[in-house]
Amino acid sequence: QRRILTKEMMYGYMKTLKRTRFERLAVYRTNEVLKRLKVLGNCGNRSAYEYTEEEVSRIFAEIERHLKDVHAKFHFPKSRKDFRL
Repeated sequence: QRRILTKEMMYGYMKTLKRTRFERLAVYRTNEVLKRLKVLGNCGNRSAYEYTEEEVSRIFAEIERHLKDVHAKFHFPKSRKDFRL
């Protein structure tokens, strides 16, 4: 017996597919970032590396700037009801 997919069924399927893909990639990519941060933390070993406080501040300022940019991508914009065509 042939099954007919309605628009609502397709929408539900696509929504589930997008959710599953997001979960898989978000977990993987988050773990990759955390691993790389751990590796960066290894540079904090003063017996193996020499660095200044200013260099450390510059490193973390850059990381924080990028983190803020990425974080902003996840915020949903508030809907504006003023504009109409």
